[in-house]
Amino acid sequence: MSVLLVGISHRSAPVSVLEKVAVTDTDRPKLTDKMMSSGHISEAMIVSTCNRVEIYAVVDAFHGALADVSALMAEHSGLTLSDLHQHAYVRYSEAAAEHLFSVASGLDSMVVGEQQILGQIRTAYASADAQQAAGRALHELAQQALRVGKRVHSETGIDAAGASVVSVALDKAGARLGGLVGRTAAVIGAGAMGGLAVAHLTRAGIGRIIVTNRTRDRAERLAETARGNGVEADVVPFGDLASALAQADVAVTCTGAVGTVVTLADAHRALAQPGRGADRPLVICDLGLPRDVDASISGLPDVTVFDMEALQNDPAAGAAASDADAARAIVAAELSDYLTAQRLAEVTPTVTALRQRAAEVVEAELMRLESRLPDLDDGERGEVARTVRRVVDKLLHAPTVRVKQLASTPGGDQYAEALRELFELRPGAVEAVAMPTAKEPGALPDPVGATDLSAALDPALTTELRAPRKDRQA
Repeated sequence: MSVLLVGISHRSAPVSVLEKVAVTDTDRPKLTDKMMSSGHISEAMIVSTCNRVEIYAVVDAFHGALADVSALMAEHSGLTLSDLHQHAYVRYSEAAAEHLFSVASGLDSMVVGEQQILGQIRTAYASADAQQAAGRALHELAQQALRVGKRVHSETGIDAAGASVVSVALDKAGARLGGLVGRTAAVIGAGAMGGLAVAHLTRAGIGRIIVTNRTRDRAERLAETARGNGVEADVVPFGDLASALAQADVAVTCTGAVGTVVTLADAHRALAQPGRGADRPLVICDLGLPRDVDASISGLPDVTVFDMEALQNDPAAGAAASDADAARAIVAAELSDYLTAQRLAEVTPTVTALRQRAAEVVEAELMRLESRLPDLDDGERGEVARTVRRVVDKLLHAPTVRVKQLASTPGGDQYAEALRELFELRPGAVEAVAMPTAKEPGALPDPVGATDLSAALDPALTTELRAPRKDRQA
């Protein structure tokens, strides 16, 4: 069983495509259930953020699983398979693990080094686990990715480039307004992004924050957080969003809604209030995916809209080269350790099954000896048994030690397969000893672009998609 990744991100697709493939918290369980109904998929996890959707699946057949995942993404997004192929990328086995480690480290984020992705991966795993869609393979992969991400952030300065997309958006808003000190901000949506917005606004010296959210209780809690940090904060009903905009110099919105939240009519009503105009422009940071703000609002005079598309190529999103290189080195080292552990884990059940098979043969032969030589006394019988077991142990020692050593090298699984073939070990016996008794506690080059998914459908390229990026041609 290997891990297949099919994804679309800000590196491979424009925002208009990302909006269509976006997976909300409501969508995620339904899509996971559909994946688990595939005969080729035994585990599934969906990582969905404001600039990526990635499906990780444990599969027994590469091409069959790829076809199933592609069809599901096309059905969900409304894109044709042809359109999907233009923007999706595929990773398999080792390359899928490498990619997730890079994502967790912030190397693949729009704002290189942002830490919010760690929470999003944790949420993705928790959702899969709650649906019993995460087994041993995804548990180990996700937990290792989280450890790699934490190590990168603790041992390098990669997060100095910016804590999140929120920081970059608000920096641009501050530049447009001549600073945020003493100004009024509207925060639309009280989720994770809303909380980050309040934190950044507080540090920037904002004078007042107005929070609005579909669920008023959450808006009240966020406003209370702002007050606790010494900032004046109010809550307005979600239906009175135009009133919040009318009072604001800057608005940050990220609601996770499927349709438009800030309409053209809302903007017109806000701008019609006394005191609005060239002397008091409105800056809106639309961090929603799909977009929260009606696209036509950006054409209004005295309104500036910074959305995900505008942030994609912002220079502030880059990390210092030395920090990025240090992060890549950590990812490479952790990937090597992870793959070695995985290869050892794959061969261990085969070695155990081989020793069990040998023990069964020894016991069978000792029983036959007992029937042929019934006059042996206990001492003689025991000495014979010990001798036979010593002979078998010595014969098995070198090959079992060596196969574990070889398993840590690329292609090491072939040695385990050779053992299974040579000693006629039944697949069921190996699987039985491999069964876990309990669950354990718990910028790199761009993704291959336009032809990746189409190319992946070629069986000859499966090996290429399996290899970590440093071993593949661009």
